[in-house]
Amino acid sequence: MSSSTPNTDLWLERSRLDGMLLSAVSYGECIFFLLTIQATVALTRRPRHCAQVPHHRRTLLGYVWITFVLATVGFAGNARYTEIIWIDLRDAPGGPAALIQDELSYRINVMALTCYYIMEWFMQALLLHRCFVLWGWKKTVVVPMSILYATMIAMSILVLAESSGAVFYNINSQLAYLCLQVGLTFLYTLLVAGRLFALRIQMRDTLGREHVRPYETAAIMVVESAALYSALGILFILTFALHSNVCNLVFLSISHVQGIVQLLIIIRVAKGRAFQYASTTPPVRPPTSIAFKSRLSTKEPLGDLERTDPLGGIADVELSMPGSSESS
Repeated sequence: MSSSTPNTDLWLERSRLDGMLLSAVSYGECIFFLLTIQATVALTRRPRHCAQVPHHRRTLLGYVWITFVLATVGFAGNARYTEIIWIDLRDAPGGPAALIQDELSYRINVMALTCYYIMEWFMQALLLHRCFVLWGWKKTVVVPMSILYATMIAMSILVLAESSGAVFYNINSQLAYLCLQVGLTFLYTLLVAGRLFALRIQMRDTLGREHVRPYETAAIMVVESAALYSALGILFILTFALHSNVCNLVFLSISHVQGIVQLLIIIRVAKGRAFQYASTTPPVRPPTSIAFKSRLSTKEPLGDLERTDPLGGIADVELSMPGSSESS
């Protein structure tokens, strides 16, 4: 049986198809979809062990389903265009390779790209909110991070405006957008982890080593959650800048990866294991005052007898704690 290799860029076609498969895995197979269901259940159920119910759980529930719908529409658009490449228009001039390079000439791809950009806006907004809460809404943190966030949104809109009929990997504003996106996540990780470790030191010096475990766990979770997305983001930036087909392996699934990270954070919040604003204020060592009252003798007449305090003058010891009333 003879076979012939078509005169086309097979590596480009393979990378696009493999990227779609990775996107399907990250979206549906026990990851993004099931985590969305788990987050929904956690937000609609009261936490165990009398944990505090998040006051903004309706907002988080809306976020979960808005991002899920956006990811679903974006994934469906990419899946449909995959069918167009290898089924509907497989005999088009240039073959599948030409269709992959000219993907932005088709509105269904522009729609999918728009959904993932809007999804990214919501995900970054959640990160910034958690960062601002941990820092007590300090202007030195809120202002620069908000400016970066607004710039990222502006760059994504610019990419969409330049996308009509253009080759995606030749859009320079897309590279700037990717750098802002990954940089914002990296700064978030530094700010949150640094804040948690600073609170850990204050708590350790004030109340002892046994009270710092929650801060260590939260900081490690933030770093680990951001590590996978940051690694994929840096890989995407490098391959995009070099016009390598490897970026096709990352492009279709990177938004799902970040969505998975965000859902893990939301599930933690829903179960009452996240920090509230009160947890971010520096601890204060509780003052303890000890007062000794001396009484040389206590005599109580009992008929013809007298009873003397057997302690020989030391009678009362008072321990006053904050919020307690002194006994005389």
